[in-house]
Amino acid sequence: MFSNPQFYEGLMLVCFGASWPFAILKTIRAKNPAGKSFLFAFFVITGYIGGSIAKYMRGGVDLVFCLYLIDMTMVTADTILCWYYLKKRRSLEKTGN
Repeated sequence: MFSNPQFYEGLMLVCFGASWPFAILKTIRAKNPAGKSFLFAFFVITGYIGGSIAKYMRGGVDLVFCLYLIDMTMVTADTILCWYYLKKRRSLEKTGN
């Protein structure tokens, strides 16, 4: 188990992925994407896509592949929420509310 590289790849993805639910909740509660970087999110999503493709090409669909997809989905959800709240905020600023 501890000599299997997939174990460590999965551990990395679980650790990285553990932070995204908190980021999503913070975005929903604050309704303010201030401090969020769309460029950073783009690179993270691109990295997860690249990791998913490499994982699929090496071994197909397994638990680690699913972790890539789960993490990528959470980052994408947070990015969409940030975009939504930014657009909503700009709309309110234009109307003067």
